[in-house]
Amino acid sequence: MTKDASPAPAAQHGDRIAKWLGRSGVASRRDAERMIEEGRVRLNGELVRHPATFVSDGDIVQVDDQVVAAPDRTRLWRYHKPDGLVTTHRDPDGRPTVFASLPEGMPRVISVGRLDLNSEGLLLLTNDGELARRLELPSNGWIRRYRVRVFGVVNEDRLADLAQGSVFEGVHYGPIEAALDSSRGDNAWLTVSLREGKNREIRKVMRGLNLHVSRLIRTSYGPFQLGTLEREELEEVTGKVLREQVPGLANPRRAARS
Repeated sequence: MTKDASPAPAAQHGDRIAKWLGRSGVASRRDAERMIEEGRVRLNGELVRHPATFVSDGDIVQVDDQVVAAPDRTRLWRYHKPDGLVTTHRDPDGRPTVFASLPEGMPRVISVGRLDLNSEGLLLLTNDGELARRLELPSNGWIRRYRVRVFGVVNEDRLADLAQGSVFEGVHYGPIEAALDSSRGDNAWLTVSLREGKNREIRKVMRGLNLHVSRLIRTSYGPFQLGTLEREELEEVTGKVLREQVPGLANPRRAARS
């Protein structure tokens, strides 16, 4: 019978196992801690029960009895997600996923935030869960910008009011910058920007304005742009750009070199 892996003494070198799993691209640190609570993680054959357990060079880590490769250098990709793909590794309904669509040879990656099934555009992918968590934090103040096609009559005054925050169906939403770009009949294109978004926020807020979203395309996430990426095209962000856009990146020697 194996013993539970316990927290290492403070003097031991290495990373806490939840952080190590995050850097390995298995999951965010928070999800890794949940995996530990569920008894899914082993270190050198022993069940891990404490997120404070440390991993050192040469240790063997398993999740769901599968050996996890040691963390690689931190990498980030821009991906043009088409509609019709879900942003999850496994879908209980058997729908096609973003991760199954990626080219062969890609390391295990996780997404920075999500785009829902019917949304498209820029999705950032990384092999480092710690980086993903950092890029998702509202404290970054990064703007997420979208092109949105809506059906209905657009009231520009009500669009402008969204910048003060709004409440729809009892849910409070933060400031949203929305502007009318063009319209033809009952169809219009908007540019919508927000710094922190709830699940399906744009669709729900537009529904509160009696507008139906028929297409939603994310064009930027902070400093990273969709640009000319074709549908399902993937392009790695160079190490130089990554270091410039994410100052103080932890352990910068691990970041990809340009």
